Amino acid sequence: MIRVLVVEDEPVAAEAHRVYVERLPGFSVAGVVHSGGEALRFCEREPVDLVLLDFYLPDTHGLAVCRSLRAAGLPIDVIAVTSARDLGLVKAAVSVGVVQYLLKPFTFATLREKLERYAEFRDASGEVTGQAEIDRALGALRTTEQPPLPKGMSVQTLEAITDALSGAAEGLSAGAAANAIGASRVTARRYLEYLADNGMAHREPHYGQVGRPEVWYRLTRV
Repeated sequence: MIRVLVVEDEPVAAEAHRVYVERLPGFSVAGVVHSGGEALRFCEREPVDLVLLDFYLPDTHGLAVCRSLRAAGLPIDVIAVTSARDLGLVKAAVSVGVVQYLLKPFTFATLREKLERYAEFRDASGEVTGQAEIDRALGALRTTEQPPLPKGMSVQTLEAITDALSGAAEGLSAGAAANAIGASRVTARRYLEYLADNGMAHREPHYGQVGRPEVWYRLTRV
């Protein structure tokens, strides 16, 4: 059983991560904490194999947590769970021993694949006979291609919608999202519904002066 510590400052996102991990055979949640200091104290007193680590914590940065784990000599692996898209940060994460980098927002299927591949890598043991076996062992951490989107949907438009939602703390209506990306209202709604159906966005009713409430969509921070 792989013991996982969830480190996430937002309670709703932390609970989502906990539920996701508990759904996977071979994994158990060792604990849930909401800051870097709590994470380090937990790892010093409890057995942990893997940390799902948010990088933007209220008291420190995730990279500092990784460095402290290494300095303490704790044999704990880290999967970064963050919205940070800076390749410089990705390189820094690799340098401090992060084994996987999971970009928010994500679906359960994406996290499941990351964890299953980590488990495959962790289970590899024994002495190799050649370079090919080493390459296969390291290759277990590589993610396969993402499942195809529904017919008629494109990755570029999905990313544009996601970026628009990322910049709108209060959320967007289908009409506002359409204006933001230069698409039709119908197209925007289709992508927003896809995000909501996959747990990457929330639907929220907004009540105007008259008529039925308009549905707004707000990005889920998980």
